[in-house]
Amino acid sequence: MTIAGDVFRLNLPQVLDDSPSCSQDFHVLAVDDSHVDRKVIERLLKISSCKVTVVDSGTRALQYLGLDGEQNSIGFNSAKVNLIMTDYSMPGMTGYELLKKIKQESSMFREIPVVIMSSENILTRIDRCLEEGAEEFLLKPVKLSDVKRLTDFIMKGETKGKEKRSHKRRRSDDQSSSPSTLPLSKSHPSLSPSSLSSKRSRLQADFD
Repeated sequence: MTIAGDVFRLNLPQVLDDSPSCSQDFHVLAVDDSHVDRKVIERLLKISSCKVTVVDSGTRALQYLGLDGEQNSIGFNSAKVNLIMTDYSMPGMTGYELLKKIKQESSMFREIPVVIMSSENILTRIDRCLEEGAEEFLLKPVKLSDVKRLTDFIMKGETKGKEKRSHKRRRSDDQSSSPSTLPLSKSHPSLSPSSLSSKRSRLQADFD
């Protein structure tokens, strides 16, 4: 079994050589019932210059996001969260159940990428999480390279998204002057079979 100290020793050259991949505005919510694992992921995220909030259960995560339906929730749902990383096996509410609640149509956080972490390489579990909308499935112990790859990918995606939205606004302004232009229909991104297959292949290659 690899302990936290081993993780940091293995990644020490990367810590010294690599430049930070996050900005302080990039906020990660990390969910894990293990105190040691919470410290590991918190340390890796802070090394990557990310802002990080850690909670010890799926219930606490929902409270933090304001999704528990209670009037007396912690009430930090106004804080921007760019990424959610959660353990799969937790008492009370599993990471899969948390993922489903976050990805509900009624959830204002359904577009936030969710990464599932687990110490067990179970393909049916991986498939189920990816089909439910997980961005990635990481095998523990999580490495610094995993964190940097994820945050870099998501930050690039957010930048492209902002550029696309800006372009759409400009196009909408141009089209508003033409009465014959019909409004474009809205569509939500979905996980296609080809993209799901690609994710499965990439994950299987990582585990092998």
